[in-house]
Amino acid sequence: MTLVLLAPEASVAPETPTAPSSPAANRRGGRRRELGAVGLVLAGAVSVQFGTGMATLLFPRAGAAGMVALRLTVAALLMLAICRPRLRGYSRSDWAAVVALGLVFAVMNSVFYQAIARIPLGPAVTLEVLGPLTLSVVLARRATAWLWALLALAGVALLGAGGVDRLRPAGVLLALTAGALWAAYILLSATVGRRFRRADGIALALGVAMVITLPVGVLSAGAVLLDPVILALGAAVAVLSSVLPYTLELFALRRLPSSTFAVMASLGPAIACLAGFIVLGQSLNTVEILAVVLVIAASAGAVRSGTPRVEPSDGNGNRR
Repeated sequence: MTLVLLAPEASVAPETPTAPSSPAANRRGGRRRELGAVGLVLAGAVSVQFGTGMATLLFPRAGAAGMVALRLTVAALLMLAICRPRLRGYSRSDWAAVVALGLVFAVMNSVFYQAIARIPLGPAVTLEVLGPLTLSVVLARRATAWLWALLALAGVALLGAGGVDRLRPAGVLLALTAGALWAAYILLSATVGRRFRRADGIALALGVAMVITLPVGVLSAGAVLLDPVILALGAAVAVLSSVLPYTLELFALRRLPSSTFAVMASLGPAIACLAGFIVLGQSLNTVEILAVVLVIAASAGAVRSGTPRVEPSDGNGNRR
């Protein structure tokens, strides 16, 4: 799953001003910067989904709970070491927001990993995207946004019809639950981003998620988590699914309008299908591919139909 480390616009440092130049040069430079930012977003999305695919390969040995624990523990330790957040000067409500975000991190990733242990990665991410898509529709407060919601529902109906033989109800329910938690994450991360400097709030929330998931992972997987190979691959999953996408998104948000960023993030299900095919050998039939396309179109359309007050950042993920 995409961890979806959202960096709200208010928390992103502006680029350093440069000397004035001609309008044509500014336009060319702006296009180059925007294209570069688009590349960063796509690279982050690919990293999230392929990291998730790698985690799925380790489920037979470490289990879903074990992989969640490894991913969040390594991500938390890296982010805490990089950010070195200060612990003083915050109110109880500030800390309550961080703890709530950490709890959502822990449950969201745990639920999603349980989902992809039961159903293919592409359909799971497609169902998960309904969470932030619904949030975008509700916050847009425009009638046209509900048309995109209907298109998404049509895509989900097709997805169920095309994959009825392999979309286990438990996996579908878990993926939808992960989507609802993703929407909660978006709202909470915006709050934490306003209250804490830079990425300090995210780093602290990951620390909370580590404290919650590590005991569960140890109880579930036991000494397997100490296997050097599992530890190394778990660290790779953490970097691919959390640390690298966050870093790329942070740079992209400095150059790219948040609405454009959200539209690019809507490609998460398509990239997840590609990762599922390449890494896990999971192919989709024609009906399922059409369903994924409809959900992607609905997600992008909902963002473009009106700029919500809080916008989703990944699709993934990492999102993820």
